[in-house]
Amino acid sequence: MEYRLQSDGSLKSQGEIRQLNSNVSFPRVWDAGVCAELEIDPVLESPKPEASGAYKQVVRNGAVQDGDNWVQAWVEQDMFADTTVDGVTTTKSEHETAYQARLDAEAAAAVRTKRDGLLAGTDWHGMSDVTMSSDMTTYRQALRDITTHSDFPNLSDDDWPTAP
Repeated sequence: MEYRLQSDGSLKSQGEIRQLNSNVSFPRVWDAGVCAELEIDPVLESPKPEASGAYKQVVRNGAVQDGDNWVQAWVEQDMFADTTVDGVTTTKSEHETAYQARLDAEAAAAVRTKRDGLLAGTDWHGMSDVTMSSDMTTYRQALRDITTHSDFPNLSDDDWPTAP
């Protein structure tokens, strides 16, 4: 639970309120009377909204009054901005491209790991004393070719071949 100090509007945890009032004995339940005595307002949780688009994020931004209650405030912001470090400027677009490349690389690695596991589960079909069916051969080839799928690396379950 979070609380808003009425004196300056800052947000504090229950532990921080206790530290600010170290010479006070607190009851187990902080009701309206306790909050009035401490000059604090409880801040109620509010649902975090969804970001409106790619490369946007929603972050906490203090508290706002909603009728008689204080609730968590949220603000949407861009994930990236132009930056200059040691005289070198990197654009927002370059940051977004690098971020997406990292996400794609992680997704590709996950697809390859899943593919390798599915192939390993069918390896016994290729042993010298087993004749591999043409359906199994086709399935294993489809697994090997998964990285050429049009949706790679962002595959849905329907994009994967079905085992015979």
